[in-house]
Amino acid sequence: MNAILRKLIRGACAITLITLSTAGLPQAKDAPGMRIGVRGEIMGVSSDVLKVHVDSGEDVVINLTQDTKIHAVTLANIEDIKPGSYIGSAAVPQEDGTLKALEVHVFPPELAGSGDGHRPFDLVKGSSMTNGSVGDLVVSNGRVLTVHYKDGQQKILVPEDVPIVNLLPGDRSLLKVGVKIVTFVTQSSDGTLTAQSISAGKDGVTPPM
Repeated sequence: MNAILRKLIRGACAITLITLSTAGLPQAKDAPGMRIGVRGEIMGVSSDVLKVHVDSGEDVVINLTQDTKIHAVTLANIEDIKPGSYIGSAAVPQEDGTLKALEVHVFPPELAGSGDGHRPFDLVKGSSMTNGSVGDLVVSNGRVLTVHYKDGQQKILVPEDVPIVNLLPGDRSLLKVGVKIVTFVTQSSDGTLTAQSISAGKDGVTPPM
């Protein structure tokens, strides 16, 4: 098994948006087509290839296609979130059963419904990802969001130091050397990585997802 790819993910969980991890990749021959999250910095760009230095220290090559979706990640704040906003949040559970956000990303209206639901996420051990529409937003009581999705809802506490970003439509002009990205890729049977979607930090932003 490729030692570089071994460090890219901790598990084979298919999660919405963009994940990354840095350990234990199943062999390509055992899991062709599996979705892998990669986070890192662009080191080289051509018309159909990205060279990325991943956060765990390795360099990988990722192919681009005409179907690769690209989003821009820009800074936002809690005031950008309104009742009815569609958001995603990686979070960890608290003792009272609510969630504490590790990050929050705000989708534009045209991406509302993306990845709707609540599922495991591998940003940190025990974390989850919740995508849904904001119902209640209580800023005066610890910045608590009530997020509704098809099969339920979650209350999410957003500490003041948690990064909040916008996830906006983008294009390949965002893909430049030095830009930080989070990308979902698929791995073919020969180990080749192909980007399905890329979230690229704009104006120096590091995607926190």
